[in-house]
Amino acid sequence: MRMKGRAISREMILASESTYEIIEAYPEDKYLPSYLVFARNQGVVFHVVFAVDVMGDNARVVTAYVPNPGQWAGDLKTRNNL
Repeated sequence: MRMKGRAISREMILASESTYEIIEAYPEDKYLPSYLVFARNQGVVFHVVFAVDVMGDNARVVTAYVPNPGQWAGDLKTRNNL
């Protein structure tokens, strides 16, 4: 629901699959291992958090957002140390 307000559609997430780059991994997340992924679609850079259910052979989108340049380095892949 929040993704609609952030203008990142399901179609954008699926169409950007060839650009995915894991930038952070959270293997001990509460329910499923998850990954912060850098993606790009039609000139828009965004991050997607995927929860991965290996046993169930699927991945779930937890959230997607356009990274805040104040929180990320110029490459939008590395967090700024504040």
